[in-house]
Amino acid sequence: MNRFVRPVSGTLLRRLALASIIANVGIVVTGGAVRLTASGLGCPTWPRCTDASYVTTSEMGGHGVIEFGNRMLTFAVGLIALATLLAVLAHRPRRPGLLPLAVAVFFGIPAQAVVGGITVLTNLNPWVVGLHFLASMAVIAAAYALWRRVVDPDGPVVGVVPEPLRTLARITTGVSVAVLVIGTWVTGSGPHAGDHGAARNGLDPESISQVHADGVFLLIGLSVALIFAFRAVGAQRATRAAIILVAVELSQGLIGFVQYFTHVPALLVGAHMLGSCLVLLATLAVQWSTRERRPVAPTPQPASTDAATPVPATA
Repeated sequence: MNRFVRPVSGTLLRRLALASIIANVGIVVTGGAVRLTASGLGCPTWPRCTDASYVTTSEMGGHGVIEFGNRMLTFAVGLIALATLLAVLAHRPRRPGLLPLAVAVFFGIPAQAVVGGITVLTNLNPWVVGLHFLASMAVIAAAYALWRRVVDPDGPVVGVVPEPLRTLARITTGVSVAVLVIGTWVTGSGPHAGDHGAARNGLDPESISQVHADGVFLLIGLSVALIFAFRAVGAQRATRAAIILVAVELSQGLIGFVQYFTHVPALLVGAHMLGSCLVLLATLAVQWSTRERRPVAPTPQPASTDAATPVPATA
C-alpha cells in the first residue's frame, strides 16, 4: 500500500458502516417529511430547484426549504458512504466481499437520488414515488450487509440451524419484502401525495389496505413460527433475533392500524415509515442469525530444529 495512505482500523470501519445504515434510514424519514408536508414539488424541477436556480428561493416559501433541505441531506449520506468506501480501501487486511458491498452502497445513493428526481419530473407519480422508497430500502439492505461483513469474523459461512429452517427464514424475508412493496401501493392510494395536485394510483384504499394487513398477519405468523423452531433446535442467537423481529412487527402493525382508523395523520405515517426500515433491518438480522462465519484456526508451524540439534563436543 502507498506509504502516504494510513491504514484504517477495524473500529473506525465498523463505526462508518453503522453510520451509513443510520444515515440511510434517516434520509427515508426526512423524505417522508417532504411528502407529509406536501413539499414534494417544493423544488418543481430536477436537478435544479427551479429552472433558473440550483437552490431554493424566498418566493418558494417553506415547501421549497423542506424539499431543498432533503436534497442536501442526500449529499451528506453520500459523503458517509464515500468515507466508508475509502476506509474499506485503506483497511488491512482487506476482507473478501467488503469492497463490492461498499461500492454498491456508494453508487446506490446517487441512483436513489436519480429516482427521486424522476418523481419530481413526473409530478410525483405514485408508482415512481413507491420505487423511490424501495430504492432506499435496497441501499439500506446493502449497508446492513456491509456492516455485518465488517463485524463478523473472517472464515467460511456455516449454517447454525437445519436447512429447512434456513429456508423458512428466507421465505419470511421474501414475505417481508412483499409487505414493503404492497405498503407503497397503500401509500400511493392514500391522502399524502406529497403535493395537493399530485395524482393517486387509482387503487381502492380500503381494499389494498386489507391486502397489506393480510400480508402483515402472514409475516407475523411466520416470524412467531421461527421463534419456536429456532428454540427447538437450541439456536439461541437466532431465537433472540426472531423475538426482536416479532416485537418490531407488532409495534409497526399497531402504528399501521391506529393510523388507518384515525384517518392517516401525518405524524403516524412518518413513524410508520421509520418502522418499515426497522422491520427490514430486523428481518435481515434474522436471516444473518441462521448462519455464521467461523474463524479458521491458524495452521501450526513446525518447530524449528536448529536449537535442538546437538553440538558435537570438542576434544
